[in-house]
Amino acid sequence: MSGTSESQAHVRPTALAGRHFSTVIVGAGINGVGVFRDLSLQGVDCLIVDKGDFAAGASSAPSRMIHGGLRYLESGAFSLVAEATRERNLLLRNAPHLVRPLKTVVPLSTHFGGLLSSMLRFVGISMSPSTRGLFVVALGLRLYDLLGRRQSVMPRHRIARVPASDGALFRPTVRWTATYFDAWISHPEWLILELVADACRDQPQSVAANYCKVTALEGKTVMLRDEVTGEAVQVTADTVVNATGAWLDRSAAALGGAGERIMGTKGSHLVLDHPALRRQLDDRMAYFESSDGRVCIVYPFLDRVLVGSTDIPVDDPDKVVTELSEIDYLLDVLRHVFPQLGFSHDDVVYTFVGVRPLARADADKPDKLSRDHSVAVDPPNATRQVPLVCLVGGKWTTFRSLAEHAASEVLRLLGRPRTRSTEGLPIGGGSQFPTDPAAMERFVDGIVRSAGVSRARAEELVSRYGARAAELAARFSAQGDVPLRHAPGHSSAEIVYLCRESGAIHLSDLVIRRTLLAIRGQVTDALLAELADVAAQALGWDAARRRQELQSCASTLRERHFVRLASPRAAASVPPDASLAAELISSPLPT
Repeated sequence: MSGTSESQAHVRPTALAGRHFSTVIVGAGINGVGVFRDLSLQGVDCLIVDKGDFAAGASSAPSRMIHGGLRYLESGAFSLVAEATRERNLLLRNAPHLVRPLKTVVPLSTHFGGLLSSMLRFVGISMSPSTRGLFVVALGLRLYDLLGRRQSVMPRHRIARVPASDGALFRPTVRWTATYFDAWISHPEWLILELVADACRDQPQSVAANYCKVTALEGKTVMLRDEVTGEAVQVTADTVVNATGAWLDRSAAALGGAGERIMGTKGSHLVLDHPALRRQLDDRMAYFESSDGRVCIVYPFLDRVLVGSTDIPVDDPDKVVTELSEIDYLLDVLRHVFPQLGFSHDDVVYTFVGVRPLARADADKPDKLSRDHSVAVDPPNATRQVPLVCLVGGKWTTFRSLAEHAASEVLRLLGRPRTRSTEGLPIGGGSQFPTDPAAMERFVDGIVRSAGVSRARAEELVSRYGARAAELAARFSAQGDVPLRHAPGHSSAEIVYLCRESGAIHLSDLVIRRTLLAIRGQVTDALLAELADVAAQALGWDAARRRQELQSCASTLRERHFVRLASPRAAASVPPDASLAAELISSPLPT
């Protein structure tokens, strides 16, 4: 994100009335935003809309792994694994401020376990799950290294006898561990917002609107409704892109496109406050199988531990929540894999769930559905005069390559050439990000000197905003950079910036997607009230709107994310902090 274009990138529907765009993109998750970024880079004027917040669907609820899909090798998906490992490697280069290597360990107990079942699955024959042993995993990792050699930046795998240091971690039956590297992303929602800002910087005519629902497409006219005010507006377009993921078929009904392309499976994850497990994982992810054959993961996520995931077919992506039975299932899996450690509901500080958009197919189990992606084009019809480009399937890791494919289709339909590639293009704060310890030391020292902030604060901002930390530190420092009382790792100036320049509309946008406060289990009733005070001043809410936002956000955290808060009514009754409001008056609303 850069300069004044940041706030200008985000508009409300009323500002769109009567405008024409070469392309309207429906769905502001990672794949839709990837297309938005690619087309804008080619000079195409685009509008991207979403009925909810940016990245509010499955894009905000992945395992936070950037990976090649080791287990897809059993089904013979070599091209998908090659593509995903290459895209993983590119993300490590293009977004090093948010995407980092992840050392992964696979516990192994037998020599030949799972050999027959893996062979049969490879040729398309299903059978009961069997735990994979040394031979199968070693072969898979050899292939994984081979397929991931393009743009590779990480070591190859190795297999060794289980070290004594892991004796207190895994079951006594574990005899070997296989170690390889994938990657993880700390804040996927922020990377999506960076892509939006990068797109609008490259093509100033491109804009983005959240809480803006497409209600119909007739002729070349796209009808939109502001989901905050209810106001209806119209724009026109030469092409439309349906990038709504698990909502693809539902969106097709409004857009006049073909249906029956997508089926969804939900994946629930837990975030634990479990210092003993985090310490023994020693900065590694454990990748293992549950007794029912489902592949599970657990790894240190910042100061917590992330556990995933379930894989359950669902019909309505708007109604998914993490069920108590899923929490119990994942905790039972942990008890089985790490029998010397205890696990309970008290360890769970946050849950999240997303719906994977999988190409519709006949399969008896969710894990047999392909994770591949494709692009389909619905030609104009009796009611729609513009072509509809549909993104079917897609993984977080492969968003760039899928977006490139879709953008190329749009360019073909528009009769315009591709002028640039996103392949080696840095994302947001990944541009000019220091890549070695000495350079990072100098960068942080420079922030400390120029902005007058502490070293800890400088490092904190670098971890969130990458190379943009220097600019933002100076900006926040000029506004006082006063720490929040209940989350001193953030300042009121930083929260004002997030409210005003990242398209935040609701308090939940700020708490759940613009910051990592919720997923780290740091939200309390007092912090929520403090954040509501800052947001109210920054966004011009009156007392009634503040109360409504506070109550709604508290309900969302309690009911959808397992966060232990007071009742929503009790949270909403916390009065505004007058001293905080006075402190913010010196930072008026932008004109």
